[in-house]
Amino acid sequence: MRPRHDSLIGQVVAANIVLVILTLGAAGLVGGLNLSASEERWTLVTLVLVVVLTFCVNVWMLQRRFQPLDQLIGQIEEIDPSEPSTFELAGGPTAELDRVANSFNRLLRRIDEERRRSSQLVLRAQEEERRRLARDLHDEVNQALTAILLRLEALAQGSPAERVAEVAELKRLATQAMDELISLAHQLRPTALDDHGLIPAIEAQLRGFGERTGIASKLEARGDAATLGEDQQTVIYRVTQEALTNADRHARAHNVEVSLSVDGGGVELRVRDDGIGFDPTAPRSTSLGLDGMAERARLIGGELDLRSAPGAGTELTLRAP
Repeated sequence: MRPRHDSLIGQVVAANIVLVILTLGAAGLVGGLNLSASEERWTLVTLVLVVVLTFCVNVWMLQRRFQPLDQLIGQIEEIDPSEPSTFELAGGPTAELDRVANSFNRLLRRIDEERRRSSQLVLRAQEEERRRLARDLHDEVNQALTAILLRLEALAQGSPAERVAEVAELKRLATQAMDELISLAHQLRPTALDDHGLIPAIEAQLRGFGERTGIASKLEARGDAATLGEDQQTVIYRVTQEALTNADRHARAHNVEVSLSVDGGGVELRVRDDGIGFDPTAPRSTSLGLDGMAERARLIGGELDLRSAPGAGTELTLRAP
């Protein structure tokens, strides 16, 4: 669509100019002005000045009346469709502009609701696919590796001495593959989250995190996490998982504290480490997954708060209703 360069106020001013010219012509014809007479020339000059003054006042009033419309257009142009947003029209808009602003706000709310609904469907589909992959890895691939181990064990019984070491190495590789497979399946979808709930799943996550990294961690939980919905539990678990990953990869932390509080006002997850910290406003060459965590928080109507400073560790807080 080609952009138009003729503004609404320009069209109104042009119409006023035409009206002024027509008014002067009509006044001259009706009044039968004789421009050769000095007195009638002054009458015409006075009439022209009055009309021009009226025209200037009209333009000034038009500019004032159209200013809220320009502000509304500017605010609309600054809106990022990918982010939840709203706006209020500054000043005293007319009834028509107020209706436009209210209608646009309702449109933004519907877009935000649809974005959240679509994202929730995507989140559920992702978690269901993770669950299916974890189940397939555990039930099928793991069973195949178990069968291989049993065959190797039987093979080791009748192998000559020169083959014993080779068979033992194959058994070690198969056992290592099984351990890595089980670890991958748990990362994809922890069975504790489905079988026992959020708190046991986070506790298991912290135990595995400590064994894997050597970083000391502890959990402080208050309230009944069982009252949380499935989407809320999944988001909290995944945000905790990403925060722990950052503490291991980037923070060089020695201790991590996780607190989860659930009450009538909502849920709050807080993950704090004693690592090197960073400046949140500075550009980063490595991804910390913050955008993904913030998007997950919005899926459950929550918000993510990140506080950090060089040498002061990092504190990540998720709050949701």
